[in-house]
Amino acid sequence: MEVLRTSAAFAVSNSSRNPTAFVPEVLLCNHLTPRKSGCRASCSFSSNEKNTAKFFSAQFLNRSNRYKKFLKSLWRLDGIFVLHRGFFVLKTEFVPGLRKFAIILQKALQCAERFNNPVPVFSLRLIVGVMLFMTLGAAVTKTPSWALSEENLLFLEAWRTLDRAYIDKTFNGQSWFRYRENALRNEPMNTREETYAAIRKMVATLDDPFTRFLEPQKFKSLRSGTRNTLTGVGLSIGYPTGKDKSTSGVVVVSAAPGGPANRAGVLSGDLILAIDDTSTESMGIYDAAERLQGPEGSTVELVVRHGSETRHLSLTREKVSLNPVKSRICRTPGLGVDGPLIGYIKLTSFNQNASGAVREAIATLRGNNVNAFILDLRDNSGGLFPEGVEIAKIWLDKGVIVYICDSRGVRDIYDTDGSNAVAASEPLVVLVNKGTASASEILAGALKDNKRAVLVGEPTYGKGKIQSVFELSDGSGLAVTVARYETPAHTDIDKVGIIPDRPLPVPFPKDDEGFCSCFQDPASACYLNRVELFSR
Repeated sequence: MEVLRTSAAFAVSNSSRNPTAFVPEVLLCNHLTPRKSGCRASCSFSSNEKNTAKFFSAQFLNRSNRYKKFLKSLWRLDGIFVLHRGFFVLKTEFVPGLRKFAIILQKALQCAERFNNPVPVFSLRLIVGVMLFMTLGAAVTKTPSWALSEENLLFLEAWRTLDRAYIDKTFNGQSWFRYRENALRNEPMNTREETYAAIRKMVATLDDPFTRFLEPQKFKSLRSGTRNTLTGVGLSIGYPTGKDKSTSGVVVVSAAPGGPANRAGVLSGDLILAIDDTSTESMGIYDAAERLQGPEGSTVELVVRHGSETRHLSLTREKVSLNPVKSRICRTPGLGVDGPLIGYIKLTSFNQNASGAVREAIATLRGNNVNAFILDLRDNSGGLFPEGVEIAKIWLDKGVIVYICDSRGVRDIYDTDGSNAVAASEPLVVLVNKGTASASEILAGALKDNKRAVLVGEPTYGKGKIQSVFELSDGSGLAVTVARYETPAHTDIDKVGIIPDRPLPVPFPKDDEGFCSCFQDPASACYLNRVELFSR
């Protein structure tokens, strides 16, 4: 709003016929200055007119104060306007106040007319007209035809969720509030499917493959992946990264040990080109995950490429156990039956049982005189972020575990003081590969940067973003990228991965029995020398 200057000229006389014979006087008000408002009145009266002048000056100052209060209130109107279907209208609760302002202005208008001054009359008429128009517009919003529908409210719920949680507060360089208003005005939201389409379109503007809208059934399926069982073929999938990022399709991050895909020979890094004759070239990972899951005993057809070889597979869906931990004792040659032993722990996922299962495995192995550990995170595609942090605390006596960052830098730090440590002193090796992703990378990065473990294998997947899942009121949900993370050495591993300290022999087995055999025969292609393995 521009600063409004109102001037009025008047005079006072003793005349009984016309008490308003004119002597010049000027009233100048700067009402709309936000920090300081002031009015100044200068009067020139004859000595015998002082009482009358005093009366009219008081009246004018009183009115000027009322004008000042009113116009000062206009300065705050930005917060009570809403854009609704192309019109600026006022929230209903402000209507009584506007009517009060209109009455004050009408009285001021009558006063100005009585003083025969055309300038303030015109100004005040204009302001009164605007106020009455706004009052009418606010009243119209009370009618049912202008009310937000249930579908509009669901869309706004999704918009607010992204507004609060999404990591990029520029929202991919767009005006997030303007998008909301344009969508409410232009996007059809007459049915639930149309509303879902509007939400998906909104999410797509963020250009973030890991931020997705999930219909109720998809949201339920995503949640089930953090529990103990899942009906499907036992695959964790993602988008191609690193050297494969120019490749279209869906990449296999890991295959659950003993699951249908694992038994069929599907490996980390394989590309899924089609699911049930539908190409995955432009398919999202949530859509692909939904197609891979289904009723127990049903089949799914896959086209899978490994290197230059393409295979057509028919897999039968089954309940895949997500027991996150397997463990065994590995003996090394030449040390005798009573010599030091290696405790091997295979961690396959970070579900709700992961940290407790790791603690139990450590206690069992220690009871069998194990004095060194190997933690196998190969083909572990992650899971629950808090479980990754809790497992890091098991192995660390102190130190930073992970930095949580947003667009402005570090916003949170997860660390440990050693109070939850269980195995903070024994030698530790962590095995990683390109199927090690997400929460697995957080754990591996924490153990490497705190010099608690030696990392052996190949570079990890490189997923340095953290997603949280939010449920909407109708049972649908949003998976939202809420932050990125850095390792304790402030390394951003997104699309790069964690680089191990040294590689594993190429033919190194992934199952626990095959792993232990590599310590037995020095002539084996996968032979590992215990001393060299644990040395830095």
